[in-house]
Amino acid sequence: MQEKLADGATAATAATPQEPVAAYAKSTLDYLKHNFREYGMLISLIAIMAFFQVVTNGTLMQPLNLTNLVLQNSYIVIMALGMLFVIVAGHIDLSVGSVSGFVGALAAVLMVNHEWPVVPAVLACLACGAVIGGAQGWFVAYFRIPSFIVTLAGMLVFKGLALALLEGQSVGPFPDVFQRLSSGFIPEAIGSRGSHLTSLLLGIAVAAALAFAELRARLRQQRNGMETEPAGFFVAKTVVFAALLVGFSWLMASYRGLPNVLVVMALLVLFFDFVARRTTVGRRIYALGGNEKAAQLSGIKTKRLAFLTFVNMGVLAALAGLVFAARLNTATPKAGLGFELDVIAACFIGGASAAGGVGKVMGAVIGAFVMGVMNNGMSIVGIGIDYQQVIKGLVLLAAVFIDVYHKNK
Repeated sequence: MQEKLADGATAATAATPQEPVAAYAKSTLDYLKHNFREYGMLISLIAIMAFFQVVTNGTLMQPLNLTNLVLQNSYIVIMALGMLFVIVAGHIDLSVGSVSGFVGALAAVLMVNHEWPVVPAVLACLACGAVIGGAQGWFVAYFRIPSFIVTLAGMLVFKGLALALLEGQSVGPFPDVFQRLSSGFIPEAIGSRGSHLTSLLLGIAVAAALAFAELRARLRQQRNGMETEPAGFFVAKTVVFAALLVGFSWLMASYRGLPNVLVVMALLVLFFDFVARRTTVGRRIYALGGNEKAAQLSGIKTKRLAFLTFVNMGVLAALAGLVFAARLNTATPKAGLGFELDVIAACFIGGASAAGGVGKVMGAVIGAFVMGVMNNGMSIVGIGIDYQQVIKGLVLLAAVFIDVYHKNK
């Protein structure tokens, strides 16, 4: 009997250390389940990249290809930041591709045909984008015309204006200074010629700063009694994310360093993420998309807010048009064709809701790179453009289906 009790005591003692492990695993799974929208696409992006890294025999993650991947998707990411706020506010903008093509054409006419200096021409193009977005936003916000109709009309109008402005011909090349917006790399402040230590150190500094910011945010949430991620999951996520940033910087530094457009894109992502998460304007946009009448009754000027989201979209579409024109080193009548589909798909794949009121900046960025990695990987493998379109359409449909399923559930 005594022996049996001893055995029982031993068994109980052996089981005790496993209980916290099981509880932690359960809490982590529960947390991931309740935050599927936030982490699902990030996990999917990593899985897609791993898949294409294998099937392309390592070509996907080569520094040259990573640089091309950034340059090819920079203008999509820039426009996705503006489109996210439009979708969260409960609207849509189908004209962004045409607006970006028109602004690229305007830049070419100003800089090449009329020999304007780069800075005044760029400022004029950004101002033109703001006016275009404001004009469309005015009809949507104050005349209550559905955004789908207004921006569909805008898509046709600015596609035609770009064709008229260029007189059906390509215009270029651009000045070297302007080309560096998309094809240039950050200058090296330290290190010998041919090395890119500045890019590597910048990547390490950004990774450390983001990890510190996440830690501060977690501590603040704990002080305010808010729900936080399980400690082990938080540490693992932060370490993995920082390691990915440092590894990416090391790969880029081994080629030509960080592209200028990547720095611009990163600054925009940080700014709009701050606006969405930490400012009154950001919270009001989410309230507008969640329930416009309730937002209006609470004192939010919903019409002005909707108007400003379109102004912001116009400026970012103009910036994307400048980036795309600088990358091609010419403006063509067909520039921007189909961009709106990739931009809208990036937002929905990244977790934005078609009903409005839901979506995150980082989700839109992840969605843009999901589309970009798929395009790049399928091109390397040799999949034709016809099947690429089919696959991208199915991915978009699956993302929206998952969103609607979880919302109904």
